[in-house]
Amino acid sequence: MGTRKRRERQQQLWVAASDIVETPANAFYDRLNEILDKRDFDRRVEQLCRRYYQGPLGRPSIPPGTYFRMLLIGYFEGLDSERGIAWRTADSLSLRKFLSYALDEQTPDHSSVSRTRRLFWLTTHKAVFRWVLKILLEEGLLKGQTVSVDATTLEANAALRSIVRRDSGQRYEEYLQQLASAAGIENPTREQLGRFDRKRKKKTSNRDWKHPHDPDARITRMKDGRTHLAYKAEHAVDLSSGALLAVTLQPADEGDTTTIQRTLAEAQEAAQGINERGVEETVTDKGYHSGGVLKKLHGQGVRSYIPEPERGRRNWQGKQAEQQPVYANRRRVRGDRSKRLQKLRCELTERSFAHLYETGGMRRVQLKGRENILKRLLIHAAGFNLALVMRKMLGVGKPRGLQGRNGACSGLRFGLPSVWECFRPWIAALGSRLNAPFVLARRPVSSRAAG
Repeated sequence: MGTRKRRERQQQLWVAASDIVETPANAFYDRLNEILDKRDFDRRVEQLCRRYYQGPLGRPSIPPGTYFRMLLIGYFEGLDSERGIAWRTADSLSLRKFLSYALDEQTPDHSSVSRTRRLFWLTTHKAVFRWVLKILLEEGLLKGQTVSVDATTLEANAALRSIVRRDSGQRYEEYLQQLASAAGIENPTREQLGRFDRKRKKKTSNRDWKHPHDPDARITRMKDGRTHLAYKAEHAVDLSSGALLAVTLQPADEGDTTTIQRTLAEAQEAAQGINERGVEETVTDKGYHSGGVLKKLHGQGVRSYIPEPERGRRNWQGKQAEQQPVYANRRRVRGDRSKRLQKLRCELTERSFAHLYETGGMRRVQLKGRENILKRLLIHAAGFNLALVMRKMLGVGKPRGLQGRNGACSGLRFGLPSVWECFRPWIAALGSRLNAPFVLARRPVSSRAAG
């Protein structure tokens, strides 16, 4: 066993190109680059972003294709911040190759990524998201007729203790000390203020309080029961493939019956480029059920499958226009098709939440402002849709899915038999000798779970 000599070695001035260690190949990112290059991704996004660039003067800028690829890396690697994306791309040789950076070139800094995001409009990020939908349409992974809508909360990058009053700008702690003094508590300690605050009812209202640096965030109760400043992300998922048709970011204090109209409008606009009739069916949970929602869906020619909560006997006096859509929805919910669609909704919609916010690292956002967060979220959703194409071609949807599958994935890439196919005859022969025939049924690549 050799030991490392602890002495400083002088670097050579000239190094032969054949002696340089080559960048290791990554089957996932190489195939992803093939998909993007085949459809002229760089040229298209440069045309979209040409209004933001002018002249050779100023700070060196990031090419649009590199910027959007870096945000895709954030989804595939599960990185929540732009600082983490910049560090990961500088550290990984395979990601350098994915971004087309040589070993002697410096990768973009996180400040350059942040500045580029602020300069690019939200409509540009939406155009990239819609362009990815066209890829899914070419691969036969999108129909856009039956859509599931659901929402979840994202914790904002803002502390609840830093909120101020909307009218006077007074901090919450100062306001609490003022209330304690009015209640007869002179010079209260921090513990006394905490006990006094817990006894109060309706302590924080979004009409009275806001965060000074993130006014779009809203005070809301999270899924786990905690109270935070948060946003509400709502998805419109195509139930034929699980692809995301639309993603909206809305105030967390608005109800589902209010936000569904904006999300369906986005999904309807995207679906009109896919089929002539657009969205025909909508599937949601019972939180979206209301007479007004069903009336609007009926007027748009969209069939609804929304379970009805237990509300007792309804009084339809003065609401005859809502009565027929509610009764028609009630009949459809009782059918077998509704049960099948609800199962698909539970599977595919929750899967999009898990991939974008749990493994994708966006459950707690690292940006401030609705537009900034939605820009990042749209490219995250585009990465989720690209993962469906990758799963169809390569069998996995994320690079981590290649762990333990190197032999199989290399076979898929170069047209060679996989490890399973090589050992399949041996396993069958072993089963025949033991008089216990094995049933060797292999699932198709497109139906495997995400990596």
